[in-house]
Formats: sequence, structure tokens, C-alpha cells
Amino acid sequence: MTHSYRHWLARCATTLALLAGLTSPAFALEKIRVGVLEFGTVNWEMDTLKQHKLDEQHGIELEITPLASADASTVALQGGTVDIVVSDWVWVAQQRAAGQDYTLFPYSNAVGALMVKADGGIKTLADLQDKKLGVAGGPNDKSWLLLRAYAQQKLGLDLLAATEPQFAAPPLLNELMQRGDLDAVLNFWHYAARLQAAGMQALISVPEIVQGLGIQGNLPLVGWVFSEQWANQHPEAAKGFLAADYAVKQILKTSDEEWQRLRPRMKAENDAIFTQLRDSFRAGIPACFGPQEQQAAADAFQILAATGGEKLLGKAKPPLDNKVFWSGFSLPACAE
Repeated sequence: MTHSYRHWLARCATTLALLAGLTSPAFALEKIRVGVLEFGTVNWEMDTLKQHKLDEQHGIELEITPLASADASTVALQGGTVDIVVSDWVWVAQQRAAGQDYTLFPYSNAVGALMVKADGGIKTLADLQDKKLGVAGGPNDKSWLLLRAYAQQKLGLDLLAATEPQFAAPPLLNELMQRGDLDAVLNFWHYAARLQAAGMQALISVPEIVQGLGIQGNLPLVGWVFSEQWANQHPEAAKGFLAADYAVKQILKTSDEEWQRLRPRMKAENDAIFTQLRDSFRAGIPACFGPQEQQAAADAFQILAATGGEKLLGKAKPPLDNKVFWSGFSLPACAE
């Protein structure tokens, strides 16, 4: 073999290696660091996304960072250790009022309910007078503030004064409710689903509260939060992530088989809890997000400002900053 022929072969090998690198998916993928609560329901989506390689299909490589709490999520985002977390648009509004550039794209609509025992004698909100009412998320929980505004508007009832609110962690509230130490509980949606599976019933749902307050359309409550600067620097990655997440939601909305695969992650103790968790999750999937949903958020913000004040909003004041929601991505339009 001549020297020139060996040289030609070497050049061919180098060219092929370069071409292989260019066409390799790993070469083109852009990494996104997503912070999720260690035991949160967002993990069900992330598991499905990875299972179906939807990140790769949308040109991204997902690096998932488990976090201990909602506060840890926002701290990780602010500290730059993750690119995206799930939070709510009230937090985003607070941050924007303080000069930060965070923005949000909806992840879930407002779901959940005020749960009571079927035979507990509580048939209306007025029956909560002097009763023990468990509330998850603390005194500034958005669903609690909306419920207070609803009771005030419809019944002239100040639930803060008329009941004995018990603020505690969601698992403890469910335990207290099942033991009979609480008369009603307003818990996060997946804990409410567990109570419903155990035979308790909704006195009023969060969507009913929202509608009763005159807010039209579905109210998005939480979403994927990231900085505008990051999205501007990585527009295709940001859109790719949201498109992949939308694809995940369509799988979970329609495939019972996918939920069976996820079941070990869900820690559902029986079939009733499993089914209720699946159905409640599906109920929160946003069908679309457009002007009507943005107006719903703006209307809710007015009510939350009046009920929660500065303790809830910090420097933020109505009207809701229109850049709270990211305009760089859109879901398929609502059916007319």
C-alpha cells in the first residue's frame, strides 16, 4: 500500500467521522435543565417524555433535577442551576414587579375542590360556620384566597373569621380529614383526588369558584417558568420543550396504557385512587391558551390583589403585567 493511498484512506476516515458527528442526534440537541419537585406529579410527565424520547424528537436533551420543595425550585431558577421550573403566575408577577424578567407558559388549569364527608352535614359553604377547615399552601394559597372571595361575594361570609382554618402540609391534612379531626379540607388536587376515591365529595370545585366569581374561561394557575433572557437566547429549545410537553399531555389525555405504565410512580394504593388521580390530572390539561385565558388570569389577579394584598403580591399591583405569560409559543387554537 503506497503512502499516498494510506493518506487518502485516512482522509476518508476523518471525513466519515465528521459526517457521523454532524448527523448524530447528540450533536444537534440543546440541553435544558428542568427542576421538578422530587415527589411531584410533574414527574409523571417527565417520565412519559423520556419514555417516548420526545425531548430528542423536539431537538432538546432534558436534564431533570429533583428538588425538595416549591421554594427550592424558585431558588434554583434564580440561582441559575436550572433553566425551567413549575411555579404560578402570581410568583412571576411578583418577580416582574421587583425588576426580574421571568415569564410563564401554562402547565395546568386550576383544579381541585373543597372536600367534605358525604355524611358530615355540610351541604353549603354557610354550613362551614364555626367548623375546622384544613387549607394546604398556607394563608396565601391562591385557591384559598379565591374561595374566601367567593364566600364573601355570594354569602357575605368571611371564612377567615367564620371558620377555624388549619394550615398544614397536604399529607397531614388528608390524614386529619380521614380521622374526623377536620370538617372540610381545601387541598392540592392530587390529595383531593385521594379523598374523593375514599368516598368524600366536593362541596365546591375550584373551577366552580372561578366561574362563580365571574371569571370567564379556563383559569391557568401554574406553568413552566423561565427567564425571558434565557428564552431569547434559546428560542428553539424553549419552543421545543413546550412542544414536547404538549405532546406528553396528549399521550396522557388519551392513553390508558400509558397510565398503567406510570402506575408504580403514582403510588396509588388501590384502583379507585389510581383512576381518580388519572382523571383529575386529565381535567387540568389546558386545551388552549389565548386571549380568553389571559383575561381570566387578569380578572383573577384583581380578586387575589383585593383578598391577599401585599402579603401575597409584594410590589405587584393590578393590572396584571401582560409579559407574565410568554408569547413565544402557542397551543393549538380552541375549538370554536
